[in-house]
Amino acid sequence: MAIHRIGHEISVLGDHLPVPGIGYLTVNAFVLHAAEPVVVDTGLGLPDRTFLDMVGSVVDPEDVRWIWLTHPDRDHTGGLFALLAAAPRARLVTTYLAVGIMSTERPLPLDRVFLLNPGQSLDVGDRVLHAFRPPLFDNPATVGFYDDKSAACFSSDCFGAPIASADLAGGATAGDIKDDELRAGQLLWATVDSPWIHCVDPEKYAASVRPLREMEPEAVLSTHLPPALGLAQQMIDNISAAPEADAFVGPDQQALEQLLAGFEPGGAPR
Repeated sequence: MAIHRIGHEISVLGDHLPVPGIGYLTVNAFVLHAAEPVVVDTGLGLPDRTFLDMVGSVVDPEDVRWIWLTHPDRDHTGGLFALLAAAPRARLVTTYLAVGIMSTERPLPLDRVFLLNPGQSLDVGDRVLHAFRPPLFDNPATVGFYDDKSAACFSSDCFGAPIASADLAGGATAGDIKDDELRAGQLLWATVDSPWIHCVDPEKYAASVRPLREMEPEAVLSTHLPPALGLAQQMIDNISAAPEADAFVGPDQQALEQLLAGFEPGGAPR
């Protein structure tokens, strides 16, 4: 886990996971240091993760006013209930559908929920956050946002890419990744995370990407990619090719058995 800043307004709470046979997957959360501080997603829920400690190292949880949940998948909700308990003034920004999904595991305190749909905005004191549906997503409740004060686009899973090195996945910027590797990784992730991309009308998909071009963000902050600064148009070009990318086919049982055979009894690769 690593914490670093983008300018003086955004803290990146970085984490990553190994993906056997593919590389490493970045798992970011963020703190937007607005007049009303915003925590964006809440990381992994694995027993050895201390998300609340990470948040507390960059902002007093009692000062947090908003928790923006980009969608209710488990790699975004790991520290949610601990943060709600530690941040009594915080409202949870999410969607009606996300509340329903999460209620199948643990009910949310509805008096602290703030429902916001794509196309709507949230005033956080010194800026307005503009909600949008990213062109690539794996959960129908996904809502990212654009902060026009910092010119940062918080894109949820969109623009993610597996990374070959744990060091790059955990604490670098996307600019440290070679252009061809970034493109290949983003197209792979698009087909893994959004397999429906091969079933869409290419013109309609292109239309869904166009608002990102018009946004012209200076920073693209994806859950599953190191922070990308000054790379927005390049990365938009990358994901624009997703409908023509090869479909992802995961390992089958035979491949799993071969993988397991390569590990020592203690779990380490031979």
